[in-house]
Amino acid sequence: MKVLCIGDAVVDGFLTVDENVLIQQGKKIQVDSCQFLLGGNACNVSIGLSRLGIPSSLCAEIGDDEFSQKIINGLTKEKVDLSLLKQTKGEMSSFAIGIQSKNDRTLFVYHVERKHHFDLTKTSAEWVYLSSIGKEWKKAYEKVLSLVQNGVKLAFNPGTPQLKEGYESISEILKNTDVLFLNFEEAQGLVREATKKPEDKEISTLLVRLQDLGPKTVVITNGENGSYSLDINVETRMHSYPAKVVQKTGAGDAYTSGFLAAKIYGKDIEEAMRWGAANAAAVIEKVGAQRGLLKREEISKARQ
Repeated sequence: MKVLCIGDAVVDGFLTVDENVLIQQGKKIQVDSCQFLLGGNACNVSIGLSRLGIPSSLCAEIGDDEFSQKIINGLTKEKVDLSLLKQTKGEMSSFAIGIQSKNDRTLFVYHVERKHHFDLTKTSAEWVYLSSIGKEWKKAYEKVLSLVQNGVKLAFNPGTPQLKEGYESISEILKNTDVLFLNFEEAQGLVREATKKPEDKEISTLLVRLQDLGPKTVVITNGENGSYSLDINVETRMHSYPAKVVQKTGAGDAYTSGFLAAKIYGKDIEEAMRWGAANAAAVIEKVGAQRGLLKREEISKARQ
């Protein structure tokens, strides 16, 4: 495998309702459509990479219910390696229910608490993509740190549990990160907490302060305002690609998989940002985090 993606795999249920519907407690509401799709940061990125021709493997813990089988079937169809996917007997899957209306969604999320006792000793990956893991995440992160200190490259996108825990809890990971991915709000929060300085809205300052924490390359995404990167001492900005927004679930993961795939193919930073922007634009035009993910030939056309 080229990339080992470590994080969550969940099922997302999307209920689409008319934008004029008023949701009231105790009422029965007719929905226009209902779809159950794969989700979870690491799951999304592993599929995004696979579609772009990068061999990927998913390291995650799931249950053994019907949703778990859907996760396995979906990943198998996308040619993602499952040798490090752990199934826990008697457990259910984590899931989210999204209420889709007015080109956006509200998510109700249920995360099953996992132990995440992953065995990473036999991985042959050249890259690790590390993302959000639930409550018991620190031991898994320590195992990843051992990998990257032995030559494996690291792409890091900390999740809400890690950012809430604070800078010190992920400081060693940051020092060993090759590419750090954050959205604008996450970047502000991490810099504020790490530096103990007032919140900064200047992108250039955020990029520098994040790079000072250790990552070789820093990427900040900012929705329709585009994305920004700092590689060595070179700052690059990329515009967002035009898209008819259906919903925004998975846009950041799509950007990450596009960027990382381009980098593995040897593209420069600007081209990697183009791949990321094109992939994100394609995803937000469809319901769910994965339906719009592009194949390599498609992303080459979309970035023009």
